[in-house]
Parts: sequence; structure tokens; C-alpha cells
Amino acid sequence: MRVRMRYFAAVREAAGCEGESLELPEAADVEAARAALLARYPALAGILPRCAAALNRAYVAPAAALHDGDELAFIPPVGGGEPMAAIVKITREPLDDAAVAALERTIEGTGDGGVVTFRGIVRDTSRGKRVRYLEYDVYPEMAEQEMAKIASEVERRWQTSHVAMVHRIGRLEIGECSVVVSVACPHRGEAFAACRYAIDTLKSTVPIWKKEVADDGEEWVEEHASTTP
Repeated sequence: MRVRMRYFAAVREAAGCEGESLELPEAADVEAARAALLARYPALAGILPRCAAALNRAYVAPAAALHDGDELAFIPPVGGGEPMAAIVKITREPLDDAAVAALERTIEGTGDGGVVTFRGIVRDTSRGKRVRYLEYDVYPEMAEQEMAKIASEVERRWQTSHVAMVHRIGRLEIGECSVVVSVACPHRGEAFAACRYAIDTLKSTVPIWKKEVADDGEEWVEEHASTTP
């Protein structure tokens, strides 16, 4: 497939052009495009790992899937090296080790002494039942809006915009990762507190529903707290 690349600021200078068509394998994601550019333009080594990804003019996680004809831009940090905007995303793509590591690299800043990441993993037992798999449903537009609110509150309380929250939907098998929350702060105490707040609030306010499919039937799990103001 071919993806239309657009280059800005330091990325444009290193590439020597404003954009181009990049040919990638059919199953490529954003991180694969990043790796292809680094191989093509070694001068990007100092900037590209710190860039946010904008797919079809919206920020996405490194594991976001690409499709033929997509427009992709890697956005350099703005404001003299200040961090990018927080990443919030609902996805059907796997959140494997490589995707999580790439997400952490995206939010890390040179002034951060602590990066804390929470990963929710599908377990094989729940409430005394043997679980076969999970299914997640979501109100996508509202979910990402609520996740953005959480990220804004993290930024306000802990003075950091190095925040990423990605939640999978659809069918998830045992052992797969359902949600990732990663926060980078100057000190570890802040990073732990901010990450704990983010995942706890996500669980209580974001409209995402989990169905447990067990050996003896299936059930939507009401694990969210009340969201009434």
C-alpha cells in the first residue's frame, strides 16, 4: 500500500522535501512507517522518535493501522521542545509489547525521571468463573472525549502533558492487553500517582462496557462507578 507522508519543521528539513508517497506492507502500522523513514533518512534519528503521529489529521497511537491512501505526518515537539499533546485512542489493534514500548517512547521527555505504565490484561478467571474471552463495546466519540478530559486533569494536577491512554474494543483473548495508560513525569512519585488516577478515573467514567464470556454463559459486567454529577 501507499501512504501519503507530510513533513513539517525539523522533519521537513531532514527529509529535504515537504512530503512524498511511502510504500509499505499491507499490514503496516504507524510505527512501521516511522521505522521506514528512519531507514530512509538517518538524519531523522534525533527527532523522529520524539514526534507524535497524526493519521488523517488526528493524533493516533504508534500501533494504529495504516491503509492505502492514508495521510500520515510525524509532528515534532512544539514550543522549543515542549512535549506533544496527550494521546487518547480507542482501537481494535493489538496492544502488544512493541506497541506499548513505542507508546512510552512517544510520551517520554528529556526532563522525565519516571515513566509509569499500567496494562490491563485479560485474565482467565473472574468472580469464580472460568473466562473464555472478553468483548468490549464503546461509545467511541464520547469515550475519547472523556479520556481527553482525564488527560487534561492529569496535566493540571501533575504539570505534565506526557500522557497516553489507549483502550481496545472488540473480542480479546486471554492474555491480551485491553488498556494501556502511560504517564511520564519528572519524578517517580508524581508518575505513579498520575497513572493511578488516570486508570481509576477511566474505569469509572469512560463509556466502555465489558462482556465476560465464560464456560457457563456470558454477562455484561457492571464494574463502573456512578457517573452522575
